[in-house]
Amino acid sequence: MRALFPFFIALAFIVIANIAAAARKQAKERPGVPQVMKRAVRTAARFESGAVAFDMITKARAAQQARISSNPNSQPEVRMNPISALIFVIFVGGAVLAFLARMPVPVPIALALIGIFLGYSVKMAQQWERAVVLRLGKLHAVKGPGLFILVPIIDAVATWIDQRIRTTEVNAEQALTRDTVPVNVDAIVFWMVHDAERAALEIADYASAVQRVAQTSLREMIGSSVLSELLSDRKTADAELKEVIGTKTAEWGVTVNSVEIRDVAIPDTLQDAMSRQAQAEREKQARVTLGAAEEEVAQKFLNAAKIYASSPEALQLRAMNIIYETTKERGATILMPTSMVDAMNPGAAAFALNMAKIDAGQKPQGGNG
Repeated sequence: MRALFPFFIALAFIVIANIAAAARKQAKERPGVPQVMKRAVRTAARFESGAVAFDMITKARAAQQARISSNPNSQPEVRMNPISALIFVIFVGGAVLAFLARMPVPVPIALALIGIFLGYSVKMAQQWERAVVLRLGKLHAVKGPGLFILVPIIDAVATWIDQRIRTTEVNAEQALTRDTVPVNVDAIVFWMVHDAERAALEIADYASAVQRVAQTSLREMIGSSVLSELLSDRKTADAELKEVIGTKTAEWGVTVNSVEIRDVAIPDTLQDAMSRQAQAEREKQARVTLGAAEEEVAQKFLNAAKIYASSPEALQLRAMNIIYETTKERGATILMPTSMVDAMNPGAAAFALNMAKIDAGQKPQGGNG
């Protein structure tokens, strides 16, 4: 049995080398994996010790995590974590020490097998991550967050799903509105994965699909809207886009939180025409307002004239008020006609009004006679 121990150690190294080779192959196929991850995998594959390979891959994982958040489908299936790497190093190191200490052969063999098993099986998902696990090609469970264990060879993580809110920028270049005006519209879509199972099994690349759906929906909305509506009522357009995009992505387990239109760009010539139109509209409104004010002032003057005609006392008080307003300034000399002075005499004014009434009453009587 002691002679079999080097065989198990070699088997462990072969397993580690295969894992490193698979990770290196996926790093070449996926451009989203950072260069530091590729270098770590290539360097780890050169080492004969599996512990060194796991340690270097663990160090490269921190640099890879930032890239994963922006492109969720760039994550390789082989993911190492500090817990599994530490367990593997401890058990394999214990197996080596047990072999050097000439302990019974089953002890180092058992330690090596446990280290290999746990190094592959122990996985860790962050708080915002979910792991879709397939068992013999069929959906088994959605794991995470935290630690979980896979059965070697039987279980495999199909994909890792990031359930944080993400943003996708969409642009509709040279889209025509319903009134045939070319516009460039920029919008931002805020979305998140609410069902990791459906996002992993129903569609191959949900992030790219969300972008395509948002772009086509934006162009359709522009084609069915008038330019004035896009410029003046963006909230309605945002709500319409959210409903349309959310209805399409709900089948993939993706929820659209909100859609915001950032900018609506129109040609410069059309901007000048719209500016002149707005200026003409403002001038027209100003003239209408001035005419309405003139009409209102004339009506007020007409009403005041009728009151003064029926009440000489009111006219006299108004005349005295005008004289008082004009004599406020000291040292001013004012020339007044005698007719105006006579008009301010209540007795004379009352006499003249009575005489006018008498004359008006006598004339009809003379006509009848």
